[in-house]
Amino acid sequence: MTTTGPVTTDLVTTDLVADYLDAWNAGDPAERRARLERLCAPGVRYVDPLADVTGVEALDALISGVQEQFAGLRFTPVGAVDAHHDVCRFRWGLGPEGAEPVVIGFDVAVLDADGRITAVHGFLDRVPEGA
Repeated sequence: MTTTGPVTTDLVTTDLVADYLDAWNAGDPAERRARLERLCAPGVRYVDPLADVTGVEALDALISGVQEQFAGLRFTPVGAVDAHHDVCRFRWGLGPEGAEPVVIGFDVAVLDADGRITAVHGFLDRVPEGA
């Protein structure tokens, strides 16, 4: 059997996902961009039912737009991160801090050999009407 990419551990991917969600929450554009450049490969692809972007710059712009649309809301992990080989999956919520999330999603991230995110495949489990 041949494997590609790092063999992930729960601790590594839990920290990675926490950092990734922190990037989505970062209000300072320079901080957000620095986090994304550290966490993601330059050609990272993010795709979900509402977006399909490639590159750190495009992902940064997408996050900025989401922050404008959902001002004051924060991304938080929902449940544990599950990982094997170069893939991890995790659920997240978007809502007021300490309250029930208004949006819930499920992402699958693919990592390169250096542990950087090369792709995120997102699914939206709960989205409010009009969002």
